[in-house]
Amino acid sequence: MHLVPQLTGLSSVVDRYDGLILDLWGVIHDGEKAYPGVPEALERLNAAGKVLCLLSNAPRRPDGVIRKLEGMGIGRDRYAHVMTSGEATYEALRDRDDPWHAALGRRLYHIGPDRDIDVFDGLDYTVVPTPEEADFVVNTGIVDFSETMADYEPQLAACAARKLPMVCANPDLIVMVGDGMVICAGTLAARYEELGGAVFYHGKPHAPVYERCLRLMGISDHARILAVGDSLRTDVAGANAAGIDVALVTGGIHREELGGAWGEHPDPDSLAAAIEASGHVPTWAIPRLVW
Repeated sequence: MHLVPQLTGLSSVVDRYDGLILDLWGVIHDGEKAYPGVPEALERLNAAGKVLCLLSNAPRRPDGVIRKLEGMGIGRDRYAHVMTSGEATYEALRDRDDPWHAALGRRLYHIGPDRDIDVFDGLDYTVVPTPEEADFVVNTGIVDFSETMADYEPQLAACAARKLPMVCANPDLIVMVGDGMVICAGTLAARYEELGGAVFYHGKPHAPVYERCLRLMGISDHARILAVGDSLRTDVAGANAAGIDVALVTGGIHREELGGAWGEHPDPDSLAAAIEASGHVPTWAIPRLVW
């Protein structure tokens, strides 16, 4: 079993790195407010000259993420770059420069809230109101945080009946909102695959979004980059595949599974078991993002 070194704060290892790729939900904030200690940690990282790139599986373009962070008191001066799964989706739908996206038609059915339409807004597509009129579907997740998988079964079944290809703008299965968990677009996409649908995922853990971050950061030695995230399935898996170190924040979506109160170290055996089960191995574990 993998006994991962558990850190109290980033300060003990940060000299090993020139830049950090930071997850948002579950690391920087809980969907409603910044976690305690995060603004100070960002200040210290900036003061130490580290290049900070925020990487989120948010199904919207960076401007919306930047505004949300500003509303939490985290200004644009706290980080150098921001990349989202929504931006990756937008670029793919705009450029259509790979066979999968090039084969899509122009009539788009959207599963998700209006706040996420910037992933296709302004592009050469016609948004249609029903799956029966569509060539493909863009999935950005649930409309209301109280909704469950059952609320989306009829839409998914209708899309599957038409064999519509699905573009998933957020591979996350669940996300922290306050003290609770809500399902994400990835859960809808996984169910769609069970129904026989074809899905193309944008965002973590898939390689293209990491390649984009690495280009933005301009750090040639990837051994000098640390990713920080709270999901073994996306953050740790993606960093492992990209060949960069990663610190798992144990107080995020795995908190209940690992046990212990928020901000405290989990039981080492529970952590090792979760890592073993996932097959994705973090370099470090840290209870929360703190200096």
